[in-house]
This record gives sequence, C-alpha cells and structure tokens, in this order.
Amino acid sequence: MRMRMRMRMRMRIALVAGALAVACAAQPATAAEPAGAAQPATAAAQPATAAVAPAAQTVTSIPSVGPLFFPSLLGLGPTLRLPHFCSASVVHSTGHNLVLTAAHCVFGSGLGFEFAPGYHDGASPYGVWTVRRSYLDPAWLHGQDPQHDVAVLQMAPRGGLQVEDRTGAATLGVAPPAGTPVTVDAYVAGSGGRPITCTAPAYYTAGFPSFDCAGYAAGVSGGPWLTGGPNGRVVGVVGGLHQGGCTDSTSYTSAFGADVAALLARAQRGGAGDSAPVPGGDGC
Repeated sequence: MRMRMRMRMRMRIALVAGALAVACAAQPATAAEPAGAAQPATAAAQPATAAVAPAAQTVTSIPSVGPLFFPSLLGLGPTLRLPHFCSASVVHSTGHNLVLTAAHCVFGSGLGFEFAPGYHDGASPYGVWTVRRSYLDPAWLHGQDPQHDVAVLQMAPRGGLQVEDRTGAATLGVAPPAGTPVTVDAYVAGSGGRPITCTAPAYYTAGFPSFDCAGYAAGVSGGPWLTGGPNGRVVGVVGGLHQGGCTDSTSYTSAFGADVAALLARAQRGGAGDSAPVPGGDGC
C-alpha cells in the first residue's frame, strides 16, 4: 500500500529530473520474525475488543524524523518543494551519520536521494542531507523478504557536522512485546506538509508487529516506530507485511532483532554499500 504509487513515481522521477536540471542551471555553484529476532513476550494476537482506531495528529516538526526526496541534488528537492515519497529517521551510531528507512523505499545505491529532518511547510530547519551509501540485509537483496524490509542510509557530512549532531537520534531497539505503546512518526507523500504522529499499542499479525491508527497513507513507509520519545528507542519502521499495510488505518513493521543490529553494525563500519533492487508488488 505504501508504495502502490510506484508507476506514478516513475513518471514523477522523469518530470522532477527535468525540473532539477532547469533549477541547477539557474543556481550558482555554491558549496554546501527472522532468524535472531526478539520474540514477543505475549501472544501475537490483535486485541479481541474491536475499538475504533485513533487518528494521527499533525505536528509542526520532529527534529530527527523527515521525508526522503528522489531525485534531489544540492538540497533542491526540499527547496523547490518537490514531492517527497517516503519517511526516515536518524538512528544513533558511532559516526553520527546513519538514518533508518524501509528497504522498499530504496533502489540502486542511494545516489540521488536526500533526507530533510524536521521538514515542515517547505522549510528544512536542520539542513538537507545527501545519501552516500545504502545498506540492506541479504534476505532483502536476494528475495525481498518482508521480515527484512529495513535499510540503513549513510549520510554525507554537512558543514563539518554529521546529521545526528544536528538532530539527535533514537537508539536501535528490538521488536516490542504485544501491548507495548508505540509512537509512529511519518510524512504522507506530497509537497510541503508536516509530519503526523500517533501512539497506540502494538500487536502481532503473522509475526509482524502491527499498529492501528488512521491516516497513515502512501509516503509513511520508513517512518520510525518509537518507544520512549523521539530520542528513545526505534523498534521498527513502517514496512514489512504488504510493504507497511493495505489500508491507512493499519501499519506493520519487520520484527527488529539481531539481524537489524548486525545491519546497523555493518553500516557503522562503513565500506562498500549495497545496490537495492526495485521493489516488487505489495500483495494488497
């Protein structure tokens, strides 16, 4: 569901690329449940009482959370208020330079992707950060296993600083036990806009952590699942089953565990990144 606008996105890429080419010419050249996953502590079942799902609320800005832009160079995507298409968040790392999103949000090496943490109403108060490399689990690279729908993006420094130095970050955690309140922050696809947020108890669907809150439409893929606030623990990203969900009221994540920790460790070591495949269908 979260990426079902793929065909429209391909058309948009061509249009946006043309717009960027014109803009660049006009601007001065300035510098600028998988193996090892934690098992839920309680039974993986949706609560029996059928309560009405809460609705997401719009907030002005969340410093460590932002949308992804593609294609975008030199910060022009956010500056020109071009459409954003997925969400991401800063995760704590030794180099202070890593961001988490969904694997199905990434294709190729990450070249041409930019991240705008704290983005709102066309403004990028914490700067626009260029993706240098992307890191994905082999199970996604070779089979697009939905339990490994996670990508770690390495950001280039900006003005001598790393992205985490500007925004703060959440620490990587593990899949939440059923019943744990989680907060999901994300951006609905479009131009400009502000982030949405909602807190609700996690439950499990076929091994995937699940979350019921209305308003999570296309573009929220990659948005962090958080416990303990924006700088607490990130325990998931919108993705996994059906690439995040088939309706705007139920969202999923891959079950974070040892595999995601190993992926983050590999990204912290640096070295050659991966080339992500174009994601397949979401099965909705």
